[in-house]
Order: sequence, then C-alpha cells, then structure tokens
Amino acid sequence: MILTIDIGNTTIQGCLFEENKNILTFRKSTNPNFSSDEIGMFLRNVILLNGFDYKKIKFISCCSVVPSLNHSIANAFKKYFNIDGLFVQSGIKTGLKLKYSNPKEIGADRISASIGASVLFPNKNLIVVDMGTATTIDVITKQGEYLGGAILPGIKMSVTSLATGTAKLPTVEILKPSKVCGSSTIEAIQSGIYFSQVGAIKQFIENFQKQIFDGEKPIVVATGGFSKLFESENIFEAIVSDLVHIGLLKILELNKNENWSIKIKIT
Repeated sequence: MILTIDIGNTTIQGCLFEENKNILTFRKSTNPNFSSDEIGMFLRNVILLNGFDYKKIKFISCCSVVPSLNHSIANAFKKYFNIDGLFVQSGIKTGLKLKYSNPKEIGADRISASIGASVLFPNKNLIVVDMGTATTIDVITKQGEYLGGAILPGIKMSVTSLATGTAKLPTVEILKPSKVCGSSTIEAIQSGIYFSQVGAIKQFIENFQKQIFDGEKPIVVATGGFSKLFESENIFEAIVSDLVHIGLLKILELNKNENWSIKIKIT
C-alpha cells in the first residue's frame, strides 16, 4: 500500500492506495504546532480504525505548503511507519518542464495537482483549478510544460477577510446563492463571494485559451474542497477530489525506480 499526504494551510488530507486504487481518504485540520507523535498516532489510528494494516504501507509521498510542519511529519513517517517519506521539493523528478522564473517558489500542491491532471489527461492542454484556502489556476501544455498561472483568495479566505476587515459585515455560510442579486446583506455577501470566483475562473480560462493555447480549448480540471460547489456552473470538464494524491503517486513512480506504473482512470 502507498500513503499520500497533502498538508494544506487549512487541512491535512491523506489517501491510502492499493494497486493504484484509492481505498481510503481522510482529513484533519492543520495545526502548525503538531508534534511528530501527534501526527504519527493520528495516521496510524485513522488507518487502523478503517480496517487497514498500516504495516503494509511500503511508500509515503507528501506535499506540504506549511514548512513548519515538515520536520515533524518526516519524523512521524520514520518513527511510526519506519519509512523515509518522499517530499515534493526542489530537485525531485516531476515529469514536467517547469517554465517558471524560480521553480523553487512553486507550491508543492500546485505541482502535484498539475502532475495528477497530466496523468489523467496525457498529451492535452490543461488548466488546473484548485479551490482550497487559496484558489490557484495553473496551465500545463500538451508538451508537458508547466507555465505557471494565477493565485487568488479562496472562498473561505474571502469570507473571513470581509468579516474581520469591516465593522458591520458578518461571517456568512458558504453556499451557492439562489440568485445573483442579494436582497439582504448576507445574500449580497454570498453572491459576491460565489460569483466573483465564477467570474474570475471563467475569465482566466478565456484569457489562457487565447494567449497561450491559440484559441484551442484546453481541458479544465478542478480539485480542492470547494470545487464541488461549482459543479453546476459547467466550468470544469472534470472534478477530481484526489488529484493532488494521483500526482503524488506519479512522483513516487518517477523517483523510487520501482517496477510499477500509474494507471488511474477518472470515473
């Protein structure tokens, strides 16, 4: 079995794979002060409580955008699984040509999601939208070139920013509004938050299609905790909740020199 871990600013998400099939997905709120024991015991317990034997895990692959946790989680992998986890960082093989001015600046989650999309849709022009704490929009060409993209505040961050940065605007529930024109302050905020994301994503897709792909329509793949909220907008060709983890599997294949290959199809 293979364990993949995605450490985000808000959530730690893990997946357990057996023969390239995702057999378990779990989440835990991120705490930058977690100790290696807290992380290790959580990972062991969540695997055991779901009926799997953690001793059968052979490899661990991890991407993190919370540097303060990296030392603790690396120690947790070693202490509780006796495995040196593979971290997405500068110098590893990605299978992509990174056309970024400074590749070291690219978030490990952005790289992993881009690789995951390339696994599912090989030799295609791609736009990857990851809707988490931030909303990231990344561009990958059919030649396997990662060109970069755009980063904007995510939905939850936008809600929090309005509530904490103003005297009278409340924190609102995150949902799809029933109408564009809000008839109350809460409805107006919900409309603004939701449709600003829709508009921004559509505009970026249109601009990337014109400026990078010479008008050829790319495949738009979405992931992240809020992506399902926008399913009815018909912006995305596919929504893949474990896209980052598919990328982490591919990174293992490229860097571990094991005699196996990633053969995952979208369902």
